[in-house]
Amino acid sequence: MAGATELVLVRHGETDMNRELRFQGQVNVGLNAIGLAQARRLATRLAGEKADAVYVSDLLRAVQTAEPIAEELALRPVADSGLREQAFGRVDGMRVDDIQREHPGAWQAWLRFEQDFAMPEGESTRAFHARVMQAVQRVVAAHPLQTVVVVTHGGVLDMIYRTARSLGLDGPRQSEIPNAGLNRIRVHEDAYEIVSWADTRHLADLPPQPVYDQRKLVDSEASRTAA
Repeated sequence: MAGATELVLVRHGETDMNRELRFQGQVNVGLNAIGLAQARRLATRLAGEKADAVYVSDLLRAVQTAEPIAEELALRPVADSGLREQAFGRVDGMRVDDIQREHPGAWQAWLRFEQDFAMPEGESTRAFHARVMQAVQRVVAAHPLQTVVVVTHGGVLDMIYRTARSLGLDGPRQSEIPNAGLNRIRVHEDAYEIVSWADTRHLADLPPQPVYDQRKLVDSEASRTAA
């Protein structure tokens, strides 16, 4: 794609809430020991690459992931709240079984993965997508023909992936988005091209990651209600 901005998209490293498969949302937690190791691996992996800027969600887990990368690249990270994870309102920080018990109606609605649904006091997928893509476009507009590292969250990367693949906002996540994975895209005007996705070669000998799979959530709920 000629005349494009290159984005190196990074999901933050692991947190204890990731390990516990909680709805982390905008809870401002830091990395756990594995996450800190993942961040260092990312910095080593990106060492020597050409980058013109580093942007980061202002949530702590993303900032802690970005810091060693920015130091390795001799760049000052720029925080942007538009790159935050989706806000889940009253269920932010909760485990799935607690949501099922305390907010059963919201949980059943969540499993339909409809773009206009929002958890109580939270953010709908449609509103989230608009916020994320506005933030991405700000980065691209500020860095034409340059390479930018963007450290953010799984939900944010899902919104970008759906945009690049021309997928709708309804339905469960279709892509793998591992903690501390590398994802590379090119952006020119309104065109998004995925170069590579979910690259975790730099994490090969670290402990296996907790996996949040929205499709399996739907399947497991169907099995639970049928039992």
